[in-house]
Amino acid sequence: MPLPDAVRDSLTAQFATLYGDRASEALAGVEAIAERYDLPAKQGELWDEADAVLITYGDMVRPDSGEAGGDGHALPAQTKWLLDHELNGPLSGVHLLPHFPYSSDDGFSVIDYRAVDPDVGDWDDVEALGERFDLAFDYVLNHCSAENAWFKAFLKQEKPYKDWFIVEDPEDPRLQQVTRPRTHPLLTPFQTADGTKHVWTTFSADQVDLNFAEPGVMIEMLDVLIGYAARGARILRMDAIAYLWKRLGTNCIHLPETHTALKVMREVLDAVAPGTLILSETNVPHAENISYFGGGDEAHLVYNFSLPPLLLDALTTGDGQYLNDWLRGLSEPGTGMTYFNFTASHDGVGVRPLEGLAPPERLEGLVAAVEARGGQVSRRTNPDGSKTPYELNCTYFSALGDPSAGNDAGARDAHVRRFLSSQAVMLALKGIPGIYFHSLVGTPNWGEGVAQTGRARTVNRRKFSRSELDEHLQTPAAAAVFEGYITLLNLRRAEPAFHPEAGQTVLDLGPDLVALVRIDRDETERIACLTNLTGSPVTADLSDVSGWRGGVDLIGGADHAQQVELGPWQTAWVKETA
Repeated sequence: MPLPDAVRDSLTAQFATLYGDRASEALAGVEAIAERYDLPAKQGELWDEADAVLITYGDMVRPDSGEAGGDGHALPAQTKWLLDHELNGPLSGVHLLPHFPYSSDDGFSVIDYRAVDPDVGDWDDVEALGERFDLAFDYVLNHCSAENAWFKAFLKQEKPYKDWFIVEDPEDPRLQQVTRPRTHPLLTPFQTADGTKHVWTTFSADQVDLNFAEPGVMIEMLDVLIGYAARGARILRMDAIAYLWKRLGTNCIHLPETHTALKVMREVLDAVAPGTLILSETNVPHAENISYFGGGDEAHLVYNFSLPPLLLDALTTGDGQYLNDWLRGLSEPGTGMTYFNFTASHDGVGVRPLEGLAPPERLEGLVAAVEARGGQVSRRTNPDGSKTPYELNCTYFSALGDPSAGNDAGARDAHVRRFLSSQAVMLALKGIPGIYFHSLVGTPNWGEGVAQTGRARTVNRRKFSRSELDEHLQTPAAAAVFEGYITLLNLRRAEPAFHPEAGQTVLDLGPDLVALVRIDRDETERIACLTNLTGSPVTADLSDVSGWRGGVDLIGGADHAQQVELGPWQTAWVKETA
């Protein structure tokens, strides 16, 4: 399809900003992409209260050896497990973490962007999953694998690939200004046909950064982007986009050129694959994070990265002061924008988003609590050479355990209740919820896996055979988490007050509680969402909620007037009486 004139004019201006006198080269590349695709617009609203996305690896559930298909693809085994449990009702979508051939980092070092990892399956398997669920794909755009064919051509110094990666002088003092998310050296030496070259590697020596200052890279990656939409992706997650553009003399994070590049991607998607949503992944302090909404012309969805550590802090200390302060100050996204709420993902719990929201001693307390529960802590290097925590490596379920409690039924039930209340808070918030697989099934820390790989993040990345997963779900804690989670999801999807654009008012009922009222878009239905953050009974007083008539707890079934009694770590969703 030809580009509309307005889109063409806008892209011309954007490319002039990025590429100067090479702007016409970039525009011609986009026009060629547009001519190859004619994708129908996605039907219906952008989102609604039924939206809930499972975050999972394509091989999270593998077939048992010896069963039909047991030596074959993993993704059909996971699809079957999801459908066997009828999860295409409680869950609207599945975010497949990188399902491409890779060389490291559990998929985030992509060898071939257009292929499916043969251990996962093939595109037919992905499309079969997409027949029952909306799909979200990872768009790993900052870097590719050192084994990628593009980088192999760079090593041979072949055109155009010799310009597709970033080479710098390791003695350049300006490199010290670059924000570092990891502790390894920023530049990695590689032997090329023209001698040793020091190549920019933000995340690891095996993950070489792409040079988006070269128009050819932009065009190639836009073709990958539209190709994913053509394969059925409804949501595209922009992995590590904050680091996309590099300019020495700056900190090389959140640069204006990065935002311009994202505007280009949004405009091309809107024109060629209308209705496809962009989710930005920027695990940084909150104000920086939400800048990726732009003016409604960048991401549709932004991860609420401050939620996981603040919620963990509140439930660990029994004090919701900092969580509630943040919730009350949460900015209202404009039309066509919303938050992607979550508590856990394939990574750990990022703690940079706590900066400016909670004092350092609360972070120190979280570090100690996670380590006491068998988790680990990853640290990054600061410009002055010091190291500070950037991520807590644990499952969210284990992080909310009590290492001093015994293994009796009472302690187990308290742990499950505390964990499910953490998820209920997330599900009640304005936005679209993302549920990591290991949260859905209540997986504890996988210390054995960390011992096998030597990588802290493995603690949260266990993969199951179907029989192992079935056995896990027969344990009392996992069974209770799974059943309780599905109940919450089914309740949520039935209530218009949980629409991503429905109203939200955060109440001030003291630090023992998280309390908010969701109001449907017609302002005819209200639900008071109340969570006790402590191990003692608490009363939530709703008498100051204007005109509150009392109602019934959707979770527990009890009727409540203006006083709602909550047991330890209990959550109530009280739907107001009509």
